[in-house]
Amino acid sequence: MRTLKLVAVSAGLSSPSSTRLLADRLLQAARYRLAEQEYAVDVQVVEVRDLAVDIANNFVTGFPSGRLQEAIDAVTGADGVIAVTPVFTASYSGLFKSFFDLIDPAALTGTPVLIGATGGTARHSLVLDHALRPLFAYLRALVVPTAVYAASEDWGSGGDAYTDGLPSRITRAGSEFADTVAARPSRRVDDDEIVPFERQLADLRLD
Repeated sequence: MRTLKLVAVSAGLSSPSSTRLLADRLLQAARYRLAEQEYAVDVQVVEVRDLAVDIANNFVTGFPSGRLQEAIDAVTGADGVIAVTPVFTASYSGLFKSFFDLIDPAALTGTPVLIGATGGTARHSLVLDHALRPLFAYLRALVVPTAVYAASEDWGSGGDAYTDGLPSRITRAGSEFADTVAARPSRRVDDDEIVPFERQLADLRLD
């Protein structure tokens, strides 16, 4: 059975936070969809607020701490990434952006990414298309079409005749993300597929 690794990056500042809650719900929806397709799923959540000092020190010194490097490796080695940020001044938070500034621009090439955001009012929902999509387009990620914005009034709302409620949007986005992840080849290589360097050289020798 193929095991898929999903990593959620949550940039919420409080504990608990609606940003982390949205990240968890999106992970759950994706995991459920993949389980239906008989995939094993390994999930991990990166709480950016816990890395705030490490991120600042990295910018000053040029070197990541051990746990910051582990978080970066988790994101760049994932089969799919869920990225959720609170909205500050009509855009993603500075801490969220700072974390992704430390990731090599080519490291997420082709990686499926599901974007989400939380805010106090629905008027900030355009942050998904005006800020988050361009960021991950620059990182060459494969951003799935459906994104999720959750305003304060969305929690506990079932929607209306014209708009799906938050649970329905989470399910749709999570399923779409899961299908995209499942359709991509694995980013990781099994140990028995690694060819020793000496053997590679031997294969190149001409008699």
